[in-house]
Amino acid sequence: MILKQFQIGPYQNFTYVVAAAEGGEAFVIDPSFGIEPVLEYIDAHRLQVRFILNTHSHPDHVAGNGDVKARTGARVAAYQSARLGQDVSLEDGSELSAAGTSVRVVHTPGHTPDSVLYVFSGNVATGDTLFVGECGRTDLPGGSPGDLYDSLFGKVLKLDDGLVVLPGHDYGRTPTSTIGYERMSNYVLQPRTKEEFIRFMQA
Repeated sequence: MILKQFQIGPYQNFTYVVAAAEGGEAFVIDPSFGIEPVLEYIDAHRLQVRFILNTHSHPDHVAGNGDVKARTGARVAAYQSARLGQDVSLEDGSELSAAGTSVRVVHTPGHTPDSVLYVFSGNVATGDTLFVGECGRTDLPGGSPGDLYDSLFGKVLKLDDGLVVLPGHDYGRTPTSTIGYERMSNYVLQPRTKEEFIRFMQA
């Protein structure tokens, strides 16, 4: 499997290209602004992009959808409540078969109501739900610290410790991490009651 991480756009976004092999089927996660290097990579490696997977609908995570779709004919997939005109509407627990692997959807509202994780082949693309050493903000429209608490402590921390965390932004000390390392080191994930977490996020 090929897994390529690109830092593009003005907000240190990460866009990911996942492929079965050179010249094989692929999918793209969160095409951001400044998508041209990603398109060049797709062309150079003759990848057949089948899906564009959006972790949520903020503009910096979907800005490149149209360009990738126009170049490759890929179908846009996002959570069912996202207002993206997506081709595939996903639910919690949905599975997609793409690039020779199975991709499982985990709905993680909090940063936005339509936030999801994508779990595949020992990796988890966390969007803005979980960063390396941090989590997404909840003070934007649709954000909810209570929902984020449920997502982080009820879903993210129940994932396998060995999963490689593929965050939506390059905000941490390293570009990737693992669930196990974040469990031990991420100050956001230290034990708190829901009420304590809400106060923590609002502080």
